[in-house]
Amino acid sequence: MSETEMYQKATFAGGCFWCMVKPFDEQPGIGSVTSGYTGGHVPNPSYKEVCSETTGHYEAVQIEYDPSVFPYEKLLELYWQQIDPTDPGGQFFDRGQSYKTVIFYHDEEQKRLAEESKDRLGKSGIFSKPIATEILPAKEFYPAEEYHQDYYKKNPGHYQRYSRGSGRVAFIENHWGDKNE
Repeated sequence: MSETEMYQKATFAGGCFWCMVKPFDEQPGIGSVTSGYTGGHVPNPSYKEVCSETTGHYEAVQIEYDPSVFPYEKLLELYWQQIDPTDPGGQFFDRGQSYKTVIFYHDEEQKRLAEESKDRLGKSGIFSKPIATEILPAKEFYPAEEYHQDYYKKNPGHYQRYSRGSGRVAFIENHWGDKNE
């Protein structure tokens, strides 16, 4: 089996895709994390088009992972710890449809695991409001422009200011501790 055959795909929308790359990128068994757009009706959209809220797309990350090293269940657990799953209108100070949270499943097993994970989180008592994150079938994924890829590595100062200034870091620390920073 070749290395590419070992990898499976997972796709998550969690608000600004800049903030969704680093937590996954640093895990064992992750082949790649690509920032991009998915879920909409416009082929190969630009960042400006997605921000216009006319394409139906979400900012998302597509992760290629080795399930024998980092299983999908662990990806889901890490995903929940990066977002406010109770916010139906976006994430932190990024508002609008393109910043909503969605788990895009690639097969029925991912769908089942995502639904079970969402149900467990809802019953956990961690959040006082209902879980608003949707679980939808994966659609065509369009990689974002190159300057968006690995943004946390290319622009570490701006990335840190943005992730803290948006309220994301404080929210994560408040709900999960500081293990994600």
